[in-house]
Amino acid sequence: MVRKLACGLFLIACGLILLKKTDVGVVLMTNFSDVNVGITYVGTAVAKGAVCLDGSPPAYHLDEGFGAGRNKWLVHHEGGGWCSNMSTCLSRKDTRLGSSKKMEKLLPFIGILSSQQKFNPDFYNWNRVLVRYCDGASFTGDVEEVDPDTNLHFRGSRVFVAVMEELLAMGMKKAQDALLTGCSAGGLTVTLHCDQFRALLPRATKVKCVTDAAYFVNVKDISGARHIETYYSDVVKTHGSANNLPPSCTSKRKPGLCFFQQNMAKLVETPLFVVNSAYDSWQIPNILAPDTADPDGRWHDCKFNLTKCSTDQLKTIQDFRLMFLDALKELGSSSSRGIFIDSCYEHDQITVQETWLSDDSPALDGTVRYLNWQRQLEIGT
Repeated sequence: MVRKLACGLFLIACGLILLKKTDVGVVLMTNFSDVNVGITYVGTAVAKGAVCLDGSPPAYHLDEGFGAGRNKWLVHHEGGGWCSNMSTCLSRKDTRLGSSKKMEKLLPFIGILSSQQKFNPDFYNWNRVLVRYCDGASFTGDVEEVDPDTNLHFRGSRVFVAVMEELLAMGMKKAQDALLTGCSAGGLTVTLHCDQFRALLPRATKVKCVTDAAYFVNVKDISGARHIETYYSDVVKTHGSANNLPPSCTSKRKPGLCFFQQNMAKLVETPLFVVNSAYDSWQIPNILAPDTADPDGRWHDCKFNLTKCSTDQLKTIQDFRLMFLDALKELGSSSSRGIFIDSCYEHDQITVQETWLSDDSPALDGTVRYLNWQRQLEIGT
C-alpha cells in the first residue's frame, strides 16, 4: 500500500484543537512496545446476554495506570468493519471479530496505548484499555432471539454496557479524566456511545471522545450508486440496532444514516475530536470504488496502490477528497468539537507508533508535532 499521498496536513481549528502531534496507521508494530498486555474476559456478561456473535464473553486488555495517571482512564475500541447479513456474520463468527475464543491472548500496546513516556508522553501512565470488537455492528445490536441454526447473537449494545460496568467497578468510577477513543468501526462506536460514556461517569470527571478513521462519508460510488448507505442500512436491520442508536439522530433520519459521522457527530454533546485522512485508504476501496461498482476490476490495482492509477482515476480520487472535506462542514463550528485531517493514504492513525510519535511522523510546517491531549483535557468539559 502506498503509505503517503503528498502527505500534507489539513488542520481545522474548532476550539477543541489539540496542538502538538499528528497521527496515522493501521497495523500494530511490536518494535515500539516493551510489554504485551494480557486479555481479560468479562465472564459476568454472559448471564446478561452481553456476548459476542458466537455467544462467547466479551473481552478487553488493561494496562493499569501508575503515578499521576493512576486515576485517569483511556478506553480504546478497536476496529474491524461490520457484517451486514447472516452470511457475512456467519463467516465472521468463528474469527477474532466474532468470538473471544479466537482472540489473541496477548497484544502489544503502542501509539496512544504505549506505556513508554518517550512514545506516548500524555497517556503512558494512564489506565489504558483496549476493548476487543466482536459484535460486527459497532456495539449497537440487540436482538433477543437467537436462531438455533446459526447461533448468531446480535447483542453488541449489551456488550458495551457490560464492559463499561466492569471498568467502572475496577476504578474508572473514580476517574479524574477519561478519554474514549476508537479507530474505524471502533471510532464509530465512540461517536455513537460518546454521550452514554459521559453519563456513566461522575459529573466531576473530565470526559472527551476521539474518533480515528471513522468519518465515513455518504457519497456515490464510481457507478453512481450509494453503496455504503445501503450497506449500513443492512447492518442496522440485521443487528436490530435502530432502538440503540441516539434518538437525537433517529428522530430525524433513517437509522442507517446515523452510522455516518457527518450526520451524527454534530449531535454529540460531549467534546469530540475527529482524526482522519482526506484520502482514507479504507473509504476509497470500499465507498468510492467497491467491488460491486467495479465488476471488470479496472480499479483493483489503483485502489490498493496509487502509483498504478490512471490520470482519470487520480482525478476521481481527488474529487473524493473534496467531497470528504465538504462533508466535514456538517460538524459545525461548536467549540466542543475539533478536527485534525491529513492527506496520507492511510486508515487508522493513533495506534501505530510510527505516526503517533516518531522521527518520521507526518509534519506540520516542517516540524513533527504531537497532539497535547493532556493540556486539552484542562479545557472545560
